[in-house]
Amino acid sequence: MSPSDIVNKLWNYCNVLRDDGMSYGDYVEQLTYLLFLKMAYERTKPPYNQKSAVPDKYNWQSLIKKDGDELFDHYRHILEELGNEKGLLGLIFNKSQNKFQDPAKLRRLLVDLIDKENWSAMSADVKGDAYEGLLEKNAQDTKSGAGQYFTPRPLIRAMVDVVQPKPGESICDPACGTGGFLLASHDYIVRHNPNMTKDQKKKLKEETLWGWELVQNTARLCAMNLMLHGIGGNGSKLPLTVADSLAATPSEHFNLVLTNPPFGKKSSTTIVAENGKVSKEKEIVERDDFWATTSNKQLNFVQHVKSLLKINGRAGIVVPDNVLFEGGAGETVRRKLLHECDVHTLLRLPTGLFYAQGVKANVLFFDRQPASKTPWTRKLWIYDLRTNMHFTLKTDPLKREDLDEFVKCCNPGNRNQRKATWSEKKPDGRWRAYSYEELMNRDKASLDIFWLKDESLEDSANLPDPDILAQEIVDDLAAALEQFREIATDLGQHE
Repeated sequence: MSPSDIVNKLWNYCNVLRDDGMSYGDYVEQLTYLLFLKMAYERTKPPYNQKSAVPDKYNWQSLIKKDGDELFDHYRHILEELGNEKGLLGLIFNKSQNKFQDPAKLRRLLVDLIDKENWSAMSADVKGDAYEGLLEKNAQDTKSGAGQYFTPRPLIRAMVDVVQPKPGESICDPACGTGGFLLASHDYIVRHNPNMTKDQKKKLKEETLWGWELVQNTARLCAMNLMLHGIGGNGSKLPLTVADSLAATPSEHFNLVLTNPPFGKKSSTTIVAENGKVSKEKEIVERDDFWATTSNKQLNFVQHVKSLLKINGRAGIVVPDNVLFEGGAGETVRRKLLHECDVHTLLRLPTGLFYAQGVKANVLFFDRQPASKTPWTRKLWIYDLRTNMHFTLKTDPLKREDLDEFVKCCNPGNRNQRKATWSEKKPDGRWRAYSYEELMNRDKASLDIFWLKDESLEDSANLPDPDILAQEIVDDLAAALEQFREIATDLGQHE
């Protein structure tokens, strides 16, 4: 079966379970537990003959033999016991719960859908693409909020094409969600290096990709996603750490960092006092390796990414607009970044790309450099994919070819040969450069730069379709509401 056949088969069964009150996210999670058990069992058979990490009394065969209440009890017991294990088992099963309401429906998923397929015999592409398909469908269910962990794959692929990972380079995502950047980097290396040695292939699978994820449920999906793609599956050293990556100065450094950190401006912890009064305490990250101390999570991630890089390491990070223009800590971070790193490219993204609403985002690309008295950034090249561009998740989603001109303009193979598409004679060109001096002379060293005329302001007869206009209004209101919420929170803390 093709990945889309498998996705459709598994997804159609989800619709049956929704009548039982199981959400998309719950379903993908239950599927993860069961697929893991089935594949661990398959790998004990020829031609693999591997020793299973799952104890016999909790393996796939022990489950498939049971029915009714006995099946339910045993399934619950498996989840509890394996959740207490260390390593890969603990990562997959930690805090796991049975979300089925009806043993007959669990039995049908076991027997009709999972047991009938030989998952280990499928190529990693087929299995991996099928699971990615499920994760994307889950992200589209806006009510679940799973979209915040899912970066559009065409954007990820374009970012990877700009940084061009190579065999032997270490690659990190400190907010890895379901693993999109790690997998796209892996695919890029395989595709562009067909003649890798056995050692290089082994290193790529086991010692190249490293992720951090704060949310246990998301880390579980990421671990399964990597495993189905054949990455880090031997469990000797997990490619994934479940922790807050901002909490400490990194002990390891990487050649490449690609990430889309969680949006939402402030980090805060809710505290309930003895008298029942609820207050929020901002989580200000204080680290010796940071240029500025702030509770703005995105600014902290920009600083963290710089810290994670080896000298001459390359980064691509998705940031919201406030990182480009905010004063105070924002200005400090921008000035330091432009001085200590070669900040060479900024991609301005249109709205309507992300499952989280109201997000106006950009991608910042920079290389870490050795200490220097003179600034490393000579020119910042900006590509404006936002002005007069309209995408929607359902009817007109972003495709990889929409980013072709951007990647071509970047000229990743030889950045010295870049050529602007904008000039006085071509005022509608989307690609132009600004010198370090021009950036420093801007108010607060703001990188929030645009030059194209907004056609909807110029020509009322040429307005976009009403549904696009409506969506843009919703996005703007959602962004404004989020800012008001933060102001209200701040005011509440100063009472």
